Amino acid sequence: CTSCGKPDNARLVEEGRVLVESNDCKTCHHPTNKNIGPAHKAVAEKYEYTDANVKMLAEKIIKGGSGTWGEMAMNPHPDLKQDDAEKIARYVLSLDGEQPK
Repeated sequence: CTSCGKPDNARLVEEGRVLVESNDCKTCHHPTNKNIGPAHKAVAEKYEYTDANVKMLAEKIIKGGSGTWGEMAMNPHPDLKQDDAEKIARYVLSLDGEQPK
């Protein structure tokens, strides 16, 4: 809620969607279908929408990684700011309709 000092989640999710559209995420990920990487919705279904998972996924977005969804490695995005990576993670985690906890 904006009146209690916490950022508005809907705004952060929308900013994350815009970042997904404007970065190279779509090269490997699709909202609902598996591509080179997992569907964003599959990620949302695997992880609960918590602050801890937002931070964990943001770190994976920035540092890259492999092993979670098979052997294909996710490219790192070291130029992405932590704040923006967290917005992307919030967008992805929102795709199964779950609200943040």
